[in-house]
Amino acid sequence: MNKAPFIYLFSDATGETVETMVDAALTQFPVDNMQIKRVSNLRSANQIRTALETVLLNRGMVVYTMADQELANIVHEECDVRKIFCIDLFTPLLMKLSAYLGCPPRGTPGLLHSVNERYYRRIEAVDFSVKHDDGQELRTLYLADIILIGVSRSSKTPLSMYLANSGWKVANVPIIKGIAPPEELFSAARNRLVCLTIDPQRLLELRIARLRNLHQSIDSVYANLEQIIEELDFVKSLCKKQGWPMVDVSEKAVEETANDILTKLRLK
Repeated sequence: MNKAPFIYLFSDATGETVETMVDAALTQFPVDNMQIKRVSNLRSANQIRTALETVLLNRGMVVYTMADQELANIVHEECDVRKIFCIDLFTPLLMKLSAYLGCPPRGTPGLLHSVNERYYRRIEAVDFSVKHDDGQELRTLYLADIILIGVSRSSKTPLSMYLANSGWKVANVPIIKGIAPPEELFSAARNRLVCLTIDPQRLLELRIARLRNLHQSIDSVYANLEQIIEELDFVKSLCKKQGWPMVDVSEKAVEETANDILTKLRLK
């Protein structure tokens, strides 16, 4: 990313919980210029909308923990309207606990009835996409709303999670040069599949960063420009032969690429 990434932490209380969780997650990423902004005590739709204008200005993302289900729905819907990437850390846990324990959270007696069909679909989509990440569960690939294919580090997983958070069941399958793609891809509906492409030099940078993060040598075939070009050519040739649409992820934010995918598949 050319600009310092901003993560805004929304809460209807102090925001300490969401900050602790995000801080723990960020230790897994080698990003030095991350900007973390806590926005606490959000108690109305107007406060949420005002806060989101700043998020939009900085092209940030929102991570939120709202005990009030109505406020949680407002955050999600307003982010969706503005094409802001958002993650709800609290509500999925409440819902799973409610289902397991057979009762709603204390202090919110109408919680289970207030969650609409759209919300349940979103939770189901996230669960589906996690189980179908990186070529897993090919037997149920046909149930996916969207299937993403591409080489390693072409943003398949981040895009899957972003689209799932909007209610789409997404599967992603890696394509490896020299290994035949799984047969399930060819029997899947043509109008559900998108091939991800990326600039070779950009992919090289991403792979080198990945190897360094894993403390592995960058002197490998995985981070060799000629090999990368061959891999990308193989994927492009496969997609052209099958008539699968292609979307370039080079230098694009996740939300921009997701929008391109939905447009290509006429799901907008």
